[in-house]
Amino acid sequence: MTKHIERQIDQLKERILRVGTLVEEAISKSITALINRDAHLAQRVMANDEEIDRMEVEVEEECLKVLALYQPVAADLRFVVAVLKINNDLERMGDLAKNIAKRVSQLAAGKHCDLPPEIRTMAMKTQEMVKQCLDAVVNGDPTLARQVREEDDSVDLDRQKIRRRVLQGIKADPEDVENLLRINSVSKHIERMADMATNIAEDVIYMAEGEIVRHRASD
Repeated sequence: MTKHIERQIDQLKERILRVGTLVEEAISKSITALINRDAHLAQRVMANDEEIDRMEVEVEEECLKVLALYQPVAADLRFVVAVLKINNDLERMGDLAKNIAKRVSQLAAGKHCDLPPEIRTMAMKTQEMVKQCLDAVVNGDPTLARQVREEDDSVDLDRQKIRRRVLQGIKADPEDVENLLRINSVSKHIERMADMATNIAEDVIYMAEGEIVRHRASD
């Protein structure tokens, strides 16, 4: 039984990492499409979301099978529970990347509108958080996971700056309100990605240490 569950745990880790890789690629491409106003790349991001959805369902089914057949305990149980939650957050990140791609298609079709400088910084920070939280999953690293939690505040500050810029832009040029609202929407989606990365980091801490840190301030 021990060898069987070890093999299942290894397979689960491989599957969740494949989902993570696809999501990381979707985020990277959606941000590249945003910066370059690349509607074709945005369309590819939207088309690839179905694969993420399919794999998310497969991982969930595998987790439920492990729980039903092997009734894991202690660290193995925490791992399976954490993977179920991480899997859901990754799928939501994929949806957010798709939502950004939709906004890019709309921005590319309209009048040119400069992006707030903070949006690139915010996007880079968020992409790094996603990479780090996935590294933390792979290595079961609660220290790296805690670092991800600390970085979320910086992304939130960038989001506030962008929101203020958008409001100022709408007052200065009401005719450009649609594009400005789309940019605001993109920044909101990026902020949510950072939130999802933070959730995953918290799940890693639970997986590694059995400690629930959700709703607590960063250490």
